[in-house]
Amino acid sequence: MRRPRDPLARRLRALAPFVHCTRHELDLVARNLTEHRAAAGDVLVEEGRSGRELIVIVEGEATVSRHGRAVARLGPGDVVGEVALLDHGPRTATVVADTPVLALVCTAREFTTLVECVPGFVRSLLPGLARCIRAADADLVAGQGGASAAVR
Repeated sequence: MRRPRDPLARRLRALAPFVHCTRHELDLVARNLTEHRAAAGDVLVEEGRSGRELIVIVEGEATVSRHGRAVARLGPGDVVGEVALLDHGPRTATVVADTPVLALVCTAREFTTLVECVPGFVRSLLPGLARCIRAADADLVAGQGGASAAVR
């Protein structure tokens, strides 16, 4: 398989949401995402706020908290915000950068382009959504109220 032309596209290939993408798809993804740098301590998304973008962590680590309690750690390849982006609902958690973070941000319009034109991205995204739903279901059954449903 030939390598993508765009340097960002080459970096994307190593991240879980993009492993099923073709060279052409990676180039399209790279053109439809915006790089965002956050310092340690910066809030990437805030619980209760509306969600209009999806974020993919490329470098660094962040902590997910719900109702002030840490529930997960995120790192390269982790995606946040896809559910809030899909249903325009509020964020269910807060994500704070623990280290400097390089992230890729995808707006609702860009997300629509990716869903329509990049099947490899969708094939990678759907299992993550399914895991989120299963974790929330398991938490409900255990009486925890969905604590591991992360930041969707």
